[in-house]
Amino acid sequence: MNLHDRLRAGIITTHAAATQACATELAATLPDDCTLALHGNLGVGKTTFVQCLARGLGINDSVTSPTFNIFTLYRGPRWTLLHLDAYRLESPEQIEALMIEDFLVSPWCLAVEWPEKISAWIPANAFHLDFGITKDEAHTLQLRPSTS
Repeated sequence: MNLHDRLRAGIITTHAAATQACATELAATLPDDCTLALHGNLGVGKTTFVQCLARGLGINDSVTSPTFNIFTLYRGPRWTLLHLDAYRLESPEQIEALMIEDFLVSPWCLAVEWPEKISAWIPANAFHLDFGITKDEAHTLQLRPSTS
């Protein structure tokens, strides 16, 4: 079973390294110019996932949460990664004012935390990943079925 099939079925990991390995492996399977919508509560590992995704894309910069900057841009040898935290955005005008499209140099990956805050702006072909934590403190990761 390939990674996308495993993610659609849902992956449960009991240690951070396994979740991080999923992110690194996913990076190798992404099409050029894609959006990842990362759903989940605070503390479920979305930023850690993006850190490992960056490594998988060949980006060696220190990836941190973009909460106060709204977004952070990272350029690797081939990929551009834009990490967006939409938590503080409250209107479509705010996302448009960021002019994110101007920063997306192909091939790019846009990783959006709190995508529900800007759901109308998220492209129909985005990959939606749900992050969670079980009662036993295992982490869950599931790729939602495609709507496009």
